[in-house]
Amino acid sequence: MTALALRSRYIPWLFVAGFTLVVAVNATMIWLAVGSFSGLYTAKPRDRGLNYNAVIDAQKHRDGLGWHVDTAWQPAANRLDVAAFDAAGQPLAGARITVELIRPVEKQRPLAVTMAAVDIGRFVGHVELPARGNWDVDIVVEHHGERFALTRRMFLR
Repeated sequence: MTALALRSRYIPWLFVAGFTLVVAVNATMIWLAVGSFSGLYTAKPRDRGLNYNAVIDAQKHRDGLGWHVDTAWQPAANRLDVAAFDAAGQPLAGARITVELIRPVEKQRPLAVTMAAVDIGRFVGHVELPARGNWDVDIVVEHHGERFALTRRMFLR
């Protein structure tokens, strides 16, 4: 046999090996993608979809209050500062605030932060973070029967 004939016997097998490599890489990527994130942001997406109009009405009511919340993270003291103001910019006297930290890249339970009032409408909470990075700060302000909820994405270190 000539050298050309010997070489041509391996060419079809090189195609087979190349396609096998592509299929193996794609299968690995699909397996990693499906196993790492379910694609669901809420626990009960069907119920949330059925109650979509109620969610929109609650958002409109929340926006109608005109309240705003300021947040600040003090990394040296592991302290979260939260201030709540009404539509006129006055601190919300007698407000109650609850805060939870949620790490969006991990499936873990929310980290509750105990907030203490330090002034009218100003609260401070200390927390030891298990990891630095992006956190969703879920804040709920309750004042005279009204409820104002919002989520802020913050980089905490």
